[in-house]
Amino acid sequence: MSATTANVFTSAVFPVEEMSVPGGTETILRGGRNLFPQLPAAFAGVRRIGVIGWGPQGRAQACNLRDSLAGTDITVAVGLRPGSSSLADARREGFREQDGTLGDWLTVAAESDLLILLIADAALAAQHEEIFAVLKPGATIGLSHGFLLGHLRATGGAFPEGHGVIAVCPKGMGDSVRRLYLQGAEINGAGINSSFAVHADPDGHGVDRALAWSVALGSPYTFRTTLESEYRSDIVGERAILLGAVHGIVESLFRHFRLAGDDAVLAYERSCENVTGPIARTISRDGLPAVRELLDAAGREAFDRSYSATYRPARDLVAEIYDEVADGTEIRSVILAEQRLTSRPMTEIGGSAMWAAADEVHARRGGRTLATDPLTAGVFVATMMAQVDELAERGHPWSEIVNESIIEAVDSLLPYMHARNVAFMVDNCSRTARLGTRRWGPRFQAAYEQIALPASGRPADTALTAAFAASPVHEALAAAAKLRPSVDISVA
Repeated sequence: MSATTANVFTSAVFPVEEMSVPGGTETILRGGRNLFPQLPAAFAGVRRIGVIGWGPQGRAQACNLRDSLAGTDITVAVGLRPGSSSLADARREGFREQDGTLGDWLTVAAESDLLILLIADAALAAQHEEIFAVLKPGATIGLSHGFLLGHLRATGGAFPEGHGVIAVCPKGMGDSVRRLYLQGAEINGAGINSSFAVHADPDGHGVDRALAWSVALGSPYTFRTTLESEYRSDIVGERAILLGAVHGIVESLFRHFRLAGDDAVLAYERSCENVTGPIARTISRDGLPAVRELLDAAGREAFDRSYSATYRPARDLVAEIYDEVADGTEIRSVILAEQRLTSRPMTEIGGSAMWAAADEVHARRGGRTLATDPLTAGVFVATMMAQVDELAERGHPWSEIVNESIIEAVDSLLPYMHARNVAFMVDNCSRTARLGTRRWGPRFQAAYEQIALPASGRPADTALTAAFAASPVHEALAAAAKLRPSVDISVA
């Protein structure tokens, strides 16, 4: 493992602390509503925050920022295109043209001291020059994804001189960011963890502004990264264990169990319902080794065989995805796909045979306790570990690895998929994630069907299972889990 531990920062406003991770320590900020009174001081020089966009992240972040800054002299305004279909919803959430908290996107951009850009990645790649041209002198640019940096590097562009560039990146979907923030009114510190990055800092206030933004979103735990590291780990994660690989896992296992003689409902329970239910809950509550430890002796043996058969083909795919993100191929593919899709909508994936069983499975939940399927558990945990190990080898910090590969999955995305199902998530996630999932999900599915599952009956690879048991990620996850508030996301 070669994950970096040089993840240190200081704050002039907030009480940061050190967290022990394998090989050293990382600086983190523990969030909570008790820090809200310090927000004006941390937002040094910022009196107007503009949020451009009203997708899931735009809506959640604008509402959270406004609520956290209520009673201060800092205004939060939402900028949308004239005639946007989101105007009515923004008004319902309390943003108004009359008081200057809702307006034309370029007008809001021109008036903001901190401008947070939350429109779709491909749209931002196409329209960033219009936004940069109207920026207020010295305004700070805020991002929640490093995609734009990847695009600028691929095209020879750059952020404008004289402007700070910071990022706060919640490790969960916008729906989770808002729901857990609202739950935080009753349980202090409830929220979605965030990473932050300071890419350009001409006035020296970048760290505290980013930390203030994260605290105002309700993040219980904020850790530092770089904008480059963030977009690489985030895009890889979307295509791998956070969504793309999950889709490949459940589709391949459903077919496998059907071919073995299970009816559709049982096959769904052993595949999709297992991943989003008992497996996700066990990892969230007790960590990765507990998935195996809670099985009986025969189950542990089946888990080991499944893990051994899956790890290497999954690791190969994660490495391929990482290379294509790092060299710009994946970013170019998203932009090219967006250009093609201007003339026709993206088709949905929820029509395959397995999703017809979802309603009956959901109706059967009630008070039933679904047992963990060892084959499914081995495939899922091996894929998660493949992403963990690849990010560690590429030098990502441990906080980023455990949040991007484990915590975001089991505490945000999988609970949502449990309520809705994986196909719904794929068809309703961000365009960047959706395009990546549709590209890489079938690759994972083919690898499981053609390589992993046929080999799952062979004896386990003891070197692989020993490496799993001894992995430093367990120590890193245990340290991060201490910062997790005692609240689960509610999904209406």
